[in-house]
Amino acid sequence: MVIEQFKDEFIDEVMSDEWQEEILPHKQMMAYYRCAIMEVETKFRVLNEELSLCYDRNPIESIHSRLKSNASITKKLKLKGYPINVETMEKYLYDIAGLRVVCSFKLDIYHLAQCLLQQDDIRLVKKKDYIQNPKANGYRSLHLIIEVPIFLENEKKWVKVEVQFRTLAMDFWASLEHKLRYKKVIDDDKESYIAHQLLGCAQMCNDLDDKMSSIKEYLE
Repeated sequence: MVIEQFKDEFIDEVMSDEWQEEILPHKQMMAYYRCAIMEVETKFRVLNEELSLCYDRNPIESIHSRLKSNASITKKLKLKGYPINVETMEKYLYDIAGLRVVCSFKLDIYHLAQCLLQQDDIRLVKKKDYIQNPKANGYRSLHLIIEVPIFLENEKKWVKVEVQFRTLAMDFWASLEHKLRYKKVIDDDKESYIAHQLLGCAQMCNDLDDKMSSIKEYLE
């Protein structure tokens, strides 16, 4: 763990050379993203508390936040063919600040998303529903790109945040799929077999979600 952390810090330090002309603006922008994450996370914690009173249970199982590393930002800008600067980073990258909200049931996902989007200080930029329309590999999640205002000393600034909603089963599948594939070179003759098996696992997780939801509905 310590070695991995040192490696990430070393990569960030090396990549930061490309930001030499914008070190201060870059640091400021990253601070804004951190503040935006805190704003959105607080909104979800308040919603979770309120809904727990209404429904006698907490719809949110966990909330995870992450800020894209300097190295990842630089790599993604290069991949998209954009100049390495704060203006392009802010304009073209929507996932620098991210939150993953893990819910108990599918209906909780859509209810929480609706509650968030109806707040008057939230702007919806983009929505991708991979629950209704799963990716080819079986991945399921609801993705929202939103803008949230943060209040600075002399101004209000709107900052983009990506929010991913998953059920426990969806998160279980996505986490293990990532671990199984991360930085692995897989032979072509094995790839189709692995993809088929993982797709089957994704379907089983979806079936589990549906069955748990039907039990919940029956109890209610």
